[in-house]
Amino acid sequence: MKSNLLLCALIVAFNSFGQTQQWPSELLTKPERTSYQETSTYAEVMRFIEEVKKESDYVTQISMGKSLEGKDIPVLILANPKISTPAEAKASGKPVIYIQGNIHSGEVEGKEVVQMLMREILHGEKAHLLKNQIILFTPIYNTDSNDKFGVETRSSQEGSPTETGIRAGSQGWDLNRDGIKMEALETNALITNIIVPWDPTLFVDLHTTNGTWHGYSLTWAPSYHSAGEKAPYDFTWDKLLPEVTEKVLAKNAIHLGPFGDFYGVKEWPIKRFYTYNHHPRYLVNQFGLRNRMAILSEAFAHERLYQRITSTHAFVNEILEFTNQHGKEMMAINAKAETDAIKMVKEQGGKVKKGVRFKMLPLDKPMEKYRVYDYYTVKDSEGKISYLRAPNIIELDNIENNSAFEATVESTLPKGYIIPAEFEFIAKHLQKQGATVTKLSKSMRVTGESFIVEKYTLASRPFEKHNMATADGKFISETYRAKRGDYIVDLAQPLANLIFYMLEPQSDDGLVTWNFFDEYFIKNGIDKGSVKYPVFKFF
Repeated sequence: MKSNLLLCALIVAFNSFGQTQQWPSELLTKPERTSYQETSTYAEVMRFIEEVKKESDYVTQISMGKSLEGKDIPVLILANPKISTPAEAKASGKPVIYIQGNIHSGEVEGKEVVQMLMREILHGEKAHLLKNQIILFTPIYNTDSNDKFGVETRSSQEGSPTETGIRAGSQGWDLNRDGIKMEALETNALITNIIVPWDPTLFVDLHTTNGTWHGYSLTWAPSYHSAGEKAPYDFTWDKLLPEVTEKVLAKNAIHLGPFGDFYGVKEWPIKRFYTYNHHPRYLVNQFGLRNRMAILSEAFAHERLYQRITSTHAFVNEILEFTNQHGKEMMAINAKAETDAIKMVKEQGGKVKKGVRFKMLPLDKPMEKYRVYDYYTVKDSEGKISYLRAPNIIELDNIENNSAFEATVESTLPKGYIIPAEFEFIAKHLQKQGATVTKLSKSMRVTGESFIVEKYTLASRPFEKHNMATADGKFISETYRAKRGDYIVDLAQPLANLIFYMLEPQSDDGLVTWNFFDEYFIKNGIDKGSVKYPVFKFF
């Protein structure tokens, strides 16, 4: 038995660069050990973490928090020299890059790739990636649902791996729709223990698509800024993602492209596709309102697990190569966006309007080339046309790219907000997001606007256990007397755009949307007439 163990001590594994590398068996992931038929359990990820930490001077493990079932959500801090606190990270002057997998536990390749990259950085040939940056890896964010394996939980992945976990967390929420309401334990842990204190320069969220037959091994999207500052988005869209895409193609012969769906073939060839929406409930999008950069990564569901791991590995590796070279530039762009947001409030508060509801539009320039699986056109005996997918990939010319957003409703950007004392839970919710909120020690008078809700509509169908609300009405100018014990939010702070989006009553993804004020409106007779929105905006 001892001789067999010695023979197995080193096993050859292939990485996404076509090279072979010898790893001890304990540093192989579950897919590597099962010919890419199975994915890692929570216990196997935790065992891997223990092994990868051994004999390395550059890694610290912390817990983001605990899940409903009591599982630690592990975060690995990779840095040279080693650090363990946000204060040390800030003092280093290096950018913090945060990468997570398994927010949807059926989308498994991110979980596996994070493990592989940790081993390659700490024990392989990628130690140089710690020269100019600090990397935070969370391999298994949705810890509880990872092990709830089923055969049909991800039908678009066509049995590769044979079984996966389920999408929602153990509280029943989609963890990637929780960025504003913060109902899930995982979201609270991520925002309060990682995002706010560590302040990542770049956030990367690793997913798998839900079935569209485009022709890319992986698609990506930036953080759509909507009401935020545009510069972090511009850098991500114009420089980071194109450069990474070119490098992955040149080095790995893997095609990457913009994330989008065409929602079934109703005409052929297709003429347009659509990205996902702008809402900051999605964690990647929320970073646009935090004056930071973020990337959504979506491996192609219809490829086999080993292919999805290969493309995700290549993508994340090139992101880290890019951030290692350009991290300081990215920090400067983010810092200026933050300064600009504060400056806008100080100089234009009460004068300028910003969007609070948006619609999707095509970009000015179509995509010159778009890769997609080909389709046959078939007519039945009655002349009805249907479309059957072909096995080959083709390139279509000049495809309309619906990845822009335009405001349909705007609201005046204030100097700040007054939150009545009885709505302390609103103040505390903002504070969890990282906002500065101050309790008034004495009364004060401010001038600005109140919003009169004339129509309050709840969606007929629940979404994420919420019948989402829409408030319509009008603003009226008035003087407001804030009382001692009320809360004041001076909007001249780094999270100005996020606070604005959350507190504006007409916002399409704010606290009104997520039913935070339902009880108040119902109690005050919204079904019978107009009701004043309790949060006052002052100029």
